[in-house]
Amino acid sequence: MQQVTILGATGSIGKSTLDVMAKHPDQYSVFALVAHRNVDEMHALCLSHQPQYAHMVDEKSAALLKQQLPSHLHTQVTTGVDTLKGLVSAAEVDIVMAAIVGAAGLLPTLAAVEAGKRVLLANKESLVMSGQLFIEAMQQSGAIVLPVDSEHNAIFQCLPESLQASIGRCDLNQAGIAQILLTGSGGPFLNAELADLSSMSPAQACRHPNWSMGPKISVDSATMMNKGLEYIEAKWLFNASSDKLKVVIHPQSVIHSMVQYQDGSVVAQMGNPDMRTPIAHCLSYPKRIVSGVEPLDFFKVGQLSFIEPDFNRFPCLGLAIEACHQGQEATTILNAANEIAVQAFLDGKIGFTDICRVNEGCLTRITPHSLNKIDDILALDAQSRHYALEYIAKC
Repeated sequence: MQQVTILGATGSIGKSTLDVMAKHPDQYSVFALVAHRNVDEMHALCLSHQPQYAHMVDEKSAALLKQQLPSHLHTQVTTGVDTLKGLVSAAEVDIVMAAIVGAAGLLPTLAAVEAGKRVLLANKESLVMSGQLFIEAMQQSGAIVLPVDSEHNAIFQCLPESLQASIGRCDLNQAGIAQILLTGSGGPFLNAELADLSSMSPAQACRHPNWSMGPKISVDSATMMNKGLEYIEAKWLFNASSDKLKVVIHPQSVIHSMVQYQDGSVVAQMGNPDMRTPIAHCLSYPKRIVSGVEPLDFFKVGQLSFIEPDFNRFPCLGLAIEACHQGQEATTILNAANEIAVQAFLDGKIGFTDICRVNEGCLTRITPHSLNKIDDILALDAQSRHYALEYIAKC
């Protein structure tokens, strides 16, 4: 029986993880569920899954949850940064699902890595913000990091076993790998008129054609910033230079990513667009378990198509790739600016195409920073958010 702490339990990844675990009650149990302030969702999850701990980042939400849970339920409600660190590093914990969206997920995810846990990484921002520090912490602690994002999980599955055991220090050349092909659907605006993009609403941007996701990731998919952040994540996970990474638009979301070998072979991972597949793979690796996802029916798939990205349509993708080449300062700044810009768009304060303008404006303010420890990264993140808010105020 493996005990699991889920960071971001009330989000789509968290709930999908609980769904997979519930199919295997003899193999997995819930140690702790962690959320920000969604009391209603957490209350329902506690009743269904009866974790030992329910942690709310927001103190008022923790107090409210404590009042609402029935006395016969032996779930302890907690809050506080130090307590959260304890819930991912506790000796009883075998697996940590890192699914908090955005920079908020960095510290608890890093704490799980430093504790040497098996970390199922769905929080790409951890690597976008602190790639080198993250990889070094993983190597020092002996933590096992498995990628949950469907694209990175697909790449992982397409790699030889020797590289699967070498996350963060893969030698792609020695393994005969020519390129990693990172696929993306192109989101809801793939075929929209360019002139119409500036007037697109949050509701339209969140209407992803294939995946069911939270609002932030949905908007990132519409701008393809999500694919840009995944490009940066892939660089760190697979130790990939820029000539080894390529983005391919694949609207059907059936092929989740591919690895092209030097002999001309291309190995692809395919499946229905359901996050329970990569979650189940990471939970049980190297074994396979039932995920609850219907098998792919090739007679219903139809045609598969592939398109080269248009950076005029998706300038945020271009910004992210360029930031990746510039280094850690640029990727940290871009991530912070984008979180602020996307929230401003969702709140109706800026237009859809203003997201890229805010991101680009913040990137132009890069100044030399020493990023040798996590506090340096958090300071740059805070400064970049301030820049973004200033820029939005002028829009």
